[in-house]
Amino acid sequence: MNYGLIAERLGHSFSKTVHSMIDNYDYTMRELPKDEFDAFMTSRDFKGINVTIPYKQDVIPYLDEISDTAKEIGAVNTIVNKDGKLCGYNTDFGGLWSLILKNRIEIKNRKVLILGTGGTSKTAAAVAATIGAREIIKLSRSGKDGAVTYEEAYERHADADVIINTTPCGMFPKNEGIPCDIEKFQNLSGVVDVIFNPLQTNLVLNAKKRGIKAAGGLYMLIAQAVLAAEKFTGKRYTESLTDKIYEKILKDKQNIVLCGMPASGKTTVGKKIAEKLGREFIDLDKEIVKNSGREITDIFAKDGEKYFRDLETEAAAENSQKTGAVISTGGGCVLREKNVMLLKQNGMLFFLDRPLCDLLPTDDRPLANSADKIINLYKERYHIYEKAANTKIEVSGGIDETVSEVIEKFFNDGEYI
Repeated sequence: MNYGLIAERLGHSFSKTVHSMIDNYDYTMRELPKDEFDAFMTSRDFKGINVTIPYKQDVIPYLDEISDTAKEIGAVNTIVNKDGKLCGYNTDFGGLWSLILKNRIEIKNRKVLILGTGGTSKTAAAVAATIGAREIIKLSRSGKDGAVTYEEAYERHADADVIINTTPCGMFPKNEGIPCDIEKFQNLSGVVDVIFNPLQTNLVLNAKKRGIKAAGGLYMLIAQAVLAAEKFTGKRYTESLTDKIYEKILKDKQNIVLCGMPASGKTTVGKKIAEKLGREFIDLDKEIVKNSGREITDIFAKDGEKYFRDLETEAAAENSQKTGAVISTGGGCVLREKNVMLLKQNGMLFFLDRPLCDLLPTDDRPLANSADKIINLYKERYHIYEKAANTKIEVSGGIDETVSEVIEKFFNDGEYI
């Protein structure tokens, strides 16, 4: 191996993609079982590696040199082989610092709760201390090693200003996890989650619903990778390179999700967007038909709407984990807040707002097969679509015009997440 990443599991990682955009060096992803770890480190058969869960502390005894920052933190995520000598660094420190600054999350003079006690937790504590946090409290399920339990934090530290999650709770493929109940912390002004897959965890989404500044870990991943590449190559890279790679990967990975009334054109518009961008197109209604082996009209007639909505949530959960796709939802999909959360983890939601007069009833939509039903649905759901969506698209022109407007807003109206 020349350069690469070692971890026990790597199914969630974007690192190879990131490093391929930084410079021209061979970068390999290697899942390393614990019983092979010692042999790998002892052989020293690499030029430089990144290290992630669970080996950020385990690598330290194998090192000949360790940077002051990594030594102080007690965790290493980057190792360079210098003529047989292994030198360890912690570029997560700079990556997390960059993420916090980019999202303008205030740490100085604030009370910070750090979820987890592993290697990344140590990095987060060091960053918070360096920025000037007033108080730093670590949380864990067990409360060991100086940490407090979550229950204790709810009682004694409900005045916390910032939460930094360093646990894997909520990470792909278990996207629905959430490490703590942020409703217990009414003073929160910032939430940081180092998880980057999904792009926005439930922790981040819950914070944003409350109007709290919140950020996922994608920018940190890229910033630390650029710093690691500097150790690998001896070059210096600009901050603009980090921003450029972040914006490219974010849009490559983020789904375009279309919601709106039945007959608003979601499927037609979605197919054209997917074709134009070279993306996979997913119609959630067709996914339900495929998974159940039944037509939607039959499901409604024999089992009722609730049963259909449960199938819809299953389809949303499965397909929201995909990245870089165009997803068309059924007209009632966003009625469930859970579905909205699932779809926003990796997606930007667009409400296709077609005028009521243009919405025509069809027999294959049980809740919209008459003009009266469409009118009633429109009145009931309009505000729900507006609340669920990131962006509203007024569908007043032709299909091509709508397609172009969605694409333009997708690439130009994004945010750091």
